[in-house]
Amino acid sequence: MTETTPVHEPATHDLGDAEPLTGERADLLETLAKHRHFLRLTTRDLDDEQAGRRTTASELCLGGLIKHVAAAERNWARFIVEGPSAMGDFATMTEADWARRVDEFRMLPGETLAGVLDDYAEVAGRTDELVRTLPDLNAAQPLPKAPWFEPDAQWSARRVLMHIIAETAQHAGHADIIRESLDGAKSMG
Repeated sequence: MTETTPVHEPATHDLGDAEPLTGERADLLETLAKHRHFLRLTTRDLDDEQAGRRTTASELCLGGLIKHVAAAERNWARFIVEGPSAMGDFATMTEADWARRVDEFRMLPGETLAGVLDDYAEVAGRTDELVRTLPDLNAAQPLPKAPWFEPDAQWSARRVLMHIIAETAQHAGHADIIRESLDGAKSMG
């Protein structure tokens, strides 16, 4: 059995002489940090095997959920800056592309919970820096063509950030159920 992995909190970013963040951006980052915390909290005191174990009828495991949330946040943050090309062309995805996407939801051989948490902390740090420095939260990009997006729709950076928050919160709830099914531990309640 591998060692248990403590929950890693993301490193704080030194803003130097910059003014403290306030207003909408501070609210967005505070809300996102809260939901990230609850997601990470579900992995407290677990080893790699436990983090990769399916405990419900779902294919999801705790390590896989965190991998997925990190990948989604990474892609959406890139979308804010680069537009739809950051998301890829869903119409041209091959079977191998879809298989890689499925692997995003589980821990693969050789992956560790510590590694998954470290990657998530790195992604979180980059997203937080983007929120701090983005010139305009109203800047919009067209959504990529995909069956799950409204045709010709655009999302502002603000809407993307709200989507990242919603996705993180939703998966933190999923993770809480998976953890409770694993050993009875709960994050809240």
